[in-house]
Amino acid sequence: MSKNDTKNKPEQPEYEVEIPSREQLLEAVETRLKPTTFDEIIAHFKLTDERQHMGVKRRLRAMERDGQLIYTKANAYGLPSRMNLIKGRIIGHRDGFGFCHPDDGGGDLFIPPNQMYSVLHGDRVLVQEQGSDGKGRREGHIVRVIEPRQGGIVGRFFIDHDLGIVVPDDSRLNQDILIPDDTRNGARHGQIVVVDITRRPNRRTSPIGAVSEILGEHMAPGMEIEVAIREHDIPTEWSKATLKEVEKFGETVPPEAYEDRKDLRELPLVTIDGDDSRDFDDAVCAEPDGDGWRLWVAIADVSYYVRPNTALDKDALERGNSVYFPNFVVPMLPEKLSNGLCSLNPDVDRLCMVAEMRISAKGKLRGAEYYPAVMKSHARLTYNKVADILDGDPKLREDYQHVLGQVDHLHELFKVLKKARQQRSAIEFETLETRFIFNAQRKIESIEPVRRNVAHTIIEECMIMANVATARLIEENEQAGALFRIHEPPSQERLTNFRSFLAELGLTMKGADDPSPADYAAVLEQVRERPDAELIQTMLLRSMQQAVYSPDNAGHFGLALEEYAHFTSPIRRYPDLILHRAIKALLKQQKGANQALVGAWMYPTEQLDELGEQCSMTERRADDATRQVADWLKCEYMQDHVGEEFTGVIAAVTNFGLFIRIDDLSIDGLVHISNLDNDYYRFDNERHLLIGENSRRVYRLGDKVRVKVRSVDLDERKIDLTLLAAESPTGKDRMPGSGNAPDGDKQPHKSRKKGAKKSGKSKKTTGKSRAKTKGSKKQ
Repeated sequence: MSKNDTKNKPEQPEYEVEIPSREQLLEAVETRLKPTTFDEIIAHFKLTDERQHMGVKRRLRAMERDGQLIYTKANAYGLPSRMNLIKGRIIGHRDGFGFCHPDDGGGDLFIPPNQMYSVLHGDRVLVQEQGSDGKGRREGHIVRVIEPRQGGIVGRFFIDHDLGIVVPDDSRLNQDILIPDDTRNGARHGQIVVVDITRRPNRRTSPIGAVSEILGEHMAPGMEIEVAIREHDIPTEWSKATLKEVEKFGETVPPEAYEDRKDLRELPLVTIDGDDSRDFDDAVCAEPDGDGWRLWVAIADVSYYVRPNTALDKDALERGNSVYFPNFVVPMLPEKLSNGLCSLNPDVDRLCMVAEMRISAKGKLRGAEYYPAVMKSHARLTYNKVADILDGDPKLREDYQHVLGQVDHLHELFKVLKKARQQRSAIEFETLETRFIFNAQRKIESIEPVRRNVAHTIIEECMIMANVATARLIEENEQAGALFRIHEPPSQERLTNFRSFLAELGLTMKGADDPSPADYAAVLEQVRERPDAELIQTMLLRSMQQAVYSPDNAGHFGLALEEYAHFTSPIRRYPDLILHRAIKALLKQQKGANQALVGAWMYPTEQLDELGEQCSMTERRADDATRQVADWLKCEYMQDHVGEEFTGVIAAVTNFGLFIRIDDLSIDGLVHISNLDNDYYRFDNERHLLIGENSRRVYRLGDKVRVKVRSVDLDERKIDLTLLAAESPTGKDRMPGSGNAPDGDKQPHKSRKKGAKKSGKSKKTTGKSRAKTKGSKKQ
């Protein structure tokens, strides 16, 4: 059940007699100096009917379950906040310990391994803070599970001595799940299954479960996506009510939808998307306008079809966004809408919401007008085609002669917008993305770098301008509530870490404790030609906060904008749909009833807070799931390259080794400290270094290296590398084994296996290597 469902759900059960509400019961407990007994509560409210007593008892138990009250050893009800209790969610760790992430957003509490035996990753719990551990971390003691994790657990099924066991795929779930014979559901040894927990773990026994679904064989094509979808609880099934709603839609725009809309079918709007795109949210058109420009950004009018509080709307909100896996998409809307009626396909009528903007010759927004319209895309262009057209490709220029003028106008406008972006010092990232190339059996044939071209940035600038204009509209009309896309400045801790990283490379950043986007942009410009520029950019990205959705405007630090909102992708992002409804509500206030403004909706502020949390959560969920699939596929690809050599760069330095990012593939592997050359190594956390005690050999972030693939563990999604050569930023070679380490008393640390093999856990028998180092230990 979603968070919104829980908040809107009425209290159960319904009682035949009147009893105090939860709020009244909480107030009664709060007014007393010590925990309150049941008899004291009954006396306080002067309840005489036995049915009232029973109703209060049931309600108190429900409040216990939800963590509002604690039932003490003295048979009394107390407040968690006055008993030093914290509500939060358990985050497991592959090494057996865990953390409790408080609901109130405070710092995480460390949960030692012996406390993790009775809980599972994802449980909501009550925790009592109990001082600090040996590393200075706040430590917690689990008092009670108040909400067990929801959904099934994905794992691999094994039979060991006639005992059925499922080893969870998620390394944050450290406990194997026992499967009785009568709940195997036909699962065979080695298959990937989904398990429902039937008996929770405790300090003495493992969890017991039942196989609810068999996903298939371990290495079956597409299995990585099936696993990620279930591990991250991504909805894939439409409700029956939604399917009924979708059946009512035809293949073309309904006749009544044309009423009261501007007719833009003659305007040379075009879509520009990726080669494999199927849902087209946006179309653009630009024309010179006096000493400036006029820009039309037409966005699919999803709000006409997806009405508030319908089954279709609820399913779209639960998904929050489309999730894009390699060669597979989990859409936010049913395909009949996402690839059909809502998609701005070429040469067909489509409904749209338009932002018509006036832009000065210096790229400043002069004003904007919004209205519903009907349009017809004049061409389905791709980024590569537009780039080739601008480069003068004769065949493409002939094929698209009817929109050549439009492409040229967009390019000229882009130059103006690009210059304005540079003047406001927005942070510009040049990220290297990769694409998986599959063969007919859906096995990875290659991993290719995908680089952005001028067409990507043309569309990006047009979309940014529309999003800025829309955010200003909402900012100026506070009654039209919507979600802003906010990106706050880096935290002090992240800023300090980034400055330390730069200092090790001999770089500095201006701005002291309050750097501006311009200060960050200056760093990127300073290192643009360096061989380690991509690594520096990656570290800069890590220093940033995560962008989220919020009804309160806090600006967008990365884009150096005072206001920003998402307007341009309502087919695949729910916040954009919210914004479209708000714009329609504003227009309806101004113009009265209007057929074209169907779907207008004013959201109350308290609902927007929940919507912002939900949409931010689903975005993170999608990012985590797609990253998991990419990691799996990269490991699968590298299994065929064990023993081969690659060049790369040291992307992270830890107390247990070096993470190497392989050039052009964006694949990270580990050179474990026990596999480095013959020495003891000290980890310098502040300067991101490993230093050999005898040889004084230094390994640091940004060093160019040559490595050999040692082994690949697909289950753990780990790639182990052997270091062959390293080159410092100055260009001086450092060959492992060629240093001046003496043959002294000290011997190199040898790796050792950590932990005994779990029963039936044949997929994870390699263990985790660890070598002791001086300095900080692995967190």
